This record gives sequence, C-alpha cells and structure tokens, in this order.
Amino acid sequence: MNERKTTGLPDKIYGDILNRILEGEYKEGERLPTEHALAERFATSRPTVREALARLRADGIIMTRHGSGTTVARRPDPDVRRFAPLETLSDIRRCYEFRIVTEAGAAEQAALKADADDIAAIQHAWDQLERIIETRGIGAQDDFMFHLAVARASKNPFFITVMSFIEEQILFSMNLSRNLSLVKTVERQRLVQAEHMAVLEAIRCKDGPAAGKAMRAHLENALERMFGS
Repeated sequence: MNERKTTGLPDKIYGDILNRILEGEYKEGERLPTEHALAERFATSRPTVREALARLRADGIIMTRHGSGTTVARRPDPDVRRFAPLETLSDIRRCYEFRIVTEAGAAEQAALKADADDIAAIQHAWDQLERIIETRGIGAQDDFMFHLAVARASKNPFFITVMSFIEEQILFSMNLSRNLSLVKTVERQRLVQAEHMAVLEAIRCKDGPAAGKAMRAHLENALERMFGS
C-alpha cells in the first residue's frame, strides 16, 4: 500500500486526536474537547474539525450521541505507530472490511469445490507459516499465499483476480498485523495459526458454511486485534 500523503489540516487533526487516544490522554468512554475547542487549538474552522472527526467516526474510533457529545469508542493498538503511519489506518480498516466479505465467500466456495491438490496447497502454505513462527519471522508473503491458495481453491477466477489486484494493500496490512503479533506473545501467533487451521479443516471437510464462518472470524479477529482495545 502506498503511504497516504498528508493533504491538509483535517489529516493533521485526525492524526493529533488519534495519537492522543493512543497515548491514553483521551481514554475510552471519555468525551473529546468540543468542536469549538478543537477549532481554536488548530486555528481553523469547525467544518474542518468536523471533517477530521467524521473520519475518526467512520473508523470506529470515536462516536457521537445526541446530548452526550463525542466520546472515545475504542483505542487501537498503540504499537501500530511503530510499523505504519497513522494516516494509513483508515485504508487498512477498509481493506480488512472488503476482505471479510470477499474472502469468506471464497472460503465457502473452496470447501465445495477444492480438490486434493488445492487442499495440499493450502496445507503447504500453513506449514510455511508454522516455520515462520519457529524462526520468529514476519511471513506476510507466506500469509498472503495461504489466503491466495484458498481463493484458488474456489475455482472462481474473480476471487483470484481480486486478491491479486489488491495484493499490495493486503501485504501492507499483513505486515502490520504480523509485526504487531511478533512484539506481543507467541500465544498470539499461535492463535492466528489456529484460525488459519480452522479454515483449512472446514475446507478439508467440505463444509462450506463452516469455512466461510472461519474465514470471517479470522479476518474480524485480525481487525479487532489491530483496532480493538
């Protein structure tokens, strides 16, 4: 994913507020300063502030309720700043949201149509990821190959084309996700592998709904690990 360039004051306000949330200055459940106060701080207009807040709201980081103002809804993992510019987080979330829809469908189709060679390819990709854990590597490319193997097993070229078309964006988000796992615990890496195995086993058992559910759960969990508290 190409790094998003800072284009103006809304980006600066977005980054400033998000950074304060990551630092714990604005805690979950607490109210943010008013639009008027933020406009004064950044010497700008309230519509400019609203633009930045709208983006934070769309990312699920803040929420606004009538009568109670704008509060912090969730705090992303503070370690994201070590591996990705803050302004890319919106794009990463959108990428995951798209993948949840498309890859769950691909996994369901793979369970119905995969042959022995397809299952062997998915297993091989899983084995490669196991070796990555043992060597304390990142393995984003290997992770991508697992998901691509599932798409190929669907026998639907549209799933494969979509995965290939957004490969750069997927690899960017996978690098971030796997770097975050690496600085946490081995248990977290094992959890990710268990989620991958759930997808593989459902495909091996030719259980379409289970495969779709397992893939959706895996990607939703990845999003939650990154953006959740």
